[in-house]
Amino acid sequence: MKRLLREIPDFPEPGVLFRDITPVLADPDGLRAVVEGMVEMSTTPLDVVAGIEARGFVLGTPIAMTSHRGFVAIRKKGKLPQPTMSVAYDLEYGQAEVEIGAGAIEPGSQVVVVDDVLATGGTAEAACRLVEQAGASVVNVVFLMELAGLGGREKLGDRQVNALLTLD
Repeated sequence: MKRLLREIPDFPEPGVLFRDITPVLADPDGLRAVVEGMVEMSTTPLDVVAGIEARGFVLGTPIAMTSHRGFVAIRKKGKLPQPTMSVAYDLEYGQAEVEIGAGAIEPGSQVVVVDDVLATGGTAEAACRLVEQAGASVVNVVFLMELAGLGGREKLGDRQVNALLTLD
């Protein structure tokens, strides 16, 4: 799977090495390996899989299907027409919010949160707080890839965190 990653130097700015997972998802064997690996990491007791927009949708849906559980989309603010619950988090310059439909996650549920990449952990940590605000427990936070050294794992505190790949 690591061989399928595309490295793009100086993107989105000079000095940054961007790791593009698109080729992994485009390859049938790569996609299968990712989904199977993430399902295996998600074997803790769970009631719901919650995916963070946007690639958390792509990865979380097959995990939910394979686990015979429902899927909840954690969206960027302003994307849902119904009443919502939201949590704000800090960006480098400002704030953003993530939200779910009110009642989308039942209180007491055990939830696995899914996303593609763990970097600084800000979005994932906000998503976990949102799940907890709904009265549920985050039993696992699962990523395709973790970029070590950016503080993401630490930002998620005592929550169980798993990644298929860890890169420096």
